[in-house]
Amino acid sequence: MSVKITALEAENVKRIKAVALTPAPTGLTLVGGNNNQGKTSVLDALAWALGGDRFRPDAAQRDGAVAPAHLKVTLSNGVIVERKGKNSTLTVTDPTGRRSGQQLLNAFIEPLALDLPRFMEASDKEKADILLRIIGIGTELHTRDMEIKALYDKRTFTGQLAQQKKHFAEELISYPEAPDEPVSASDLIRQQQDILAHNGENQRKRSQLAQLTDLLERQKKVVADLEFQLSTERQRLDTMQADVKIAQTAAADLQDESTAELEASIRDIEETNRKVRANLEKSRAEDEAVQYDSEYKRLTEQIAQKRADRMALLNGADLPLRGLSVEDGALTYKGKHWRDMSGSDQLRVAAAIVRRLNPDCGFVLLDKLEQMDMTTLQEFSAWLEAEGLQAIATRVSTGSECQIIIEDGMVKDANTTLPPVTEKPQPKSWTKGAF
Repeated sequence: MSVKITALEAENVKRIKAVALTPAPTGLTLVGGNNNQGKTSVLDALAWALGGDRFRPDAAQRDGAVAPAHLKVTLSNGVIVERKGKNSTLTVTDPTGRRSGQQLLNAFIEPLALDLPRFMEASDKEKADILLRIIGIGTELHTRDMEIKALYDKRTFTGQLAQQKKHFAEELISYPEAPDEPVSASDLIRQQQDILAHNGENQRKRSQLAQLTDLLERQKKVVADLEFQLSTERQRLDTMQADVKIAQTAAADLQDESTAELEASIRDIEETNRKVRANLEKSRAEDEAVQYDSEYKRLTEQIAQKRADRMALLNGADLPLRGLSVEDGALTYKGKHWRDMSGSDQLRVAAAIVRRLNPDCGFVLLDKLEQMDMTTLQEFSAWLEAEGLQAIATRVSTGSECQIIIEDGMVKDANTTLPPVTEKPQPKSWTKGAF
């Protein structure tokens, strides 16, 4: 059974002159009053009495008080906590009548229950870490979050590469008319060389014709000049004429081949190969874009599976409040981050988590509940009662929703209460009692 506060008596603490409070065992007990009347001093007194010297107010003694500060808190487990005397000496008495000390209180008092704003003002990560610590899956969930982040980063990089390759491929020029493979110039050059050799042979034959023709002319002159050698030279003339005739016949049939087409092909081969290389580069870029796109989809599937595993881990955890979760290292409730929660939801989450930190501590102290309207107060009180949790809170109000009203450090009025939660709020019909 968790420990609750059954009674408080305080004198000369901060703004308190003399206050006695008997809070409701569960639900919400409101301490009301105007500003600077001593409401928060009631919570500070409880925190000091139960939390020890680290919760001692800077100015614990009421200004102008003659008698020293005195605190007495009675708990539902029978333990009585008292601070009194000039040095506010702590006395803790257990149900058997034996005296003890702060160590006994620390066993069932959760420090955050005495200082709930400390949790509420913590960073999103600190809140999430506290939740994960109490449900025991912090390390495993962190590992999964790191795996998801690594996959997400890798997928993002892969997607960027895929887009870059796709855009690069789209911008590249292609040449459909170009061959699939680069063209070799050696074959064309070899053909050109063969033709040049053939043409050289033709030229040699033409030179031979010219030489023979020159010899013929010279021989005619010799014949004319040397008639006495006519018979001998005539025979030589006949022979030469026959040779010339043969040479003329051979030369008349000769035909040179053109190398213009091959020379043009050689000039065009580099342009052709440039187009082939451009086509190959475009095809390569398109293939890479497809590969990166496929890898992106595979990583997306892995991220989805990791997130499903992570959600299963959270769903299987014993959470202190239905709807609590941790997303990207931040605490969430019903899908909302802390800054997006209503004030009542923030209090509900904080109270549930603090209660789970030490289940033996059955109460929390809350300050400044004037932010809640009457309906929200009722709903929060009903939730506290359903959870078996006790909350002692302050509110700038002198209305009948407050159990006690503090005025100038003292209790002004008798107890008041809200109507049952199931009823529609009717302020004018409220009766005296506890929250």
